[in-house]
Amino acid sequence: MACLKASQDIIDDSLYKTGLIENHVTPVRKSKPPDYLMENEAESIRLEVKTRPEAVRKQALWSGLKPGLRVLDAGCGPGKVTSILHEIVQPGGSVLGVDYSEERIFHANERYGHKPGIDFQLHDLRDPLEGVGQFDVIWARFVLEYNLLESPEIVKNLTACLKPNGYLCLLDLDHNCLSYYQLPPKMEKVLFNLMARLEKEYNFDPYSGRKLYAYLYDLGYQNVQTEVSTHNLIFGKVKKEDLFNWTKKVEVASIKAKELFVNYPGGCDGFFADFIKFFEDPRRFTYTPLILCKGMKPVSD
Repeated sequence: MACLKASQDIIDDSLYKTGLIENHVTPVRKSKPPDYLMENEAESIRLEVKTRPEAVRKQALWSGLKPGLRVLDAGCGPGKVTSILHEIVQPGGSVLGVDYSEERIFHANERYGHKPGIDFQLHDLRDPLEGVGQFDVIWARFVLEYNLLESPEIVKNLTACLKPNGYLCLLDLDHNCLSYYQLPPKMEKVLFNLMARLEKEYNFDPYSGRKLYAYLYDLGYQNVQTEVSTHNLIFGKVKKEDLFNWTKKVEVASIKAKELFVNYPGGCDGFFADFIKFFEDPRRFTYTPLILCKGMKPVSD
């Protein structure tokens, strides 16, 4: 798989049952919001595969989800997380998932939208949400990292549709894609330069997690609580879903900055091959911190 060429292979649907990736997938519909860094033909599959249901359930319970609540899944992607949140708020609860990708919403409706109490809607979170009512809990997981400049405005937009005494729950990564051992120096230099380029030119925030508390504090949220855990913790033999997720991220991100690989041995393809070799090495160690932050909207708003 070359890092500058998107694969057109087909993936067997059994990945949804086993969590194992063999190839890529071409979606039924294509709609590519130009601002989303990771947009590619396999993105819905990547998001599905990397989602660990037990981790989502644990995070959702920490966030305060329980039966009977009305929940907004802000930036729902292909809907897998939304379906897990929907299970937690039963009986009597409901979940609305919103995303600005037509392809992701189409996927979510096709796969998860056939149960009462779960709906999906096309919406850009950078714009105010109108006509959706108010929610007991709003959940935004892995959203702000792709919206470096607009993150404060997105949090304000979410606050506007949260009930007084309702909870806004922000979950995002920190030092994202930057913690590896033991990367060869030539690879490490290119990787850090690549992340800096994505931050500057593609609105990606590798340090989004550390900012979540300040977003809630600045808006006067009460009873703000935080927790830090590991999202990715990879050592020893790599799982197929982790290898797929990380190599796909490097592949797609590399397309955004081809010139960074001019002086790398073998160019972009050489870097990609070296990265796969590194990631498949059981001596490799990598982790990504996950920061969870929740706060209660004051009644005075």
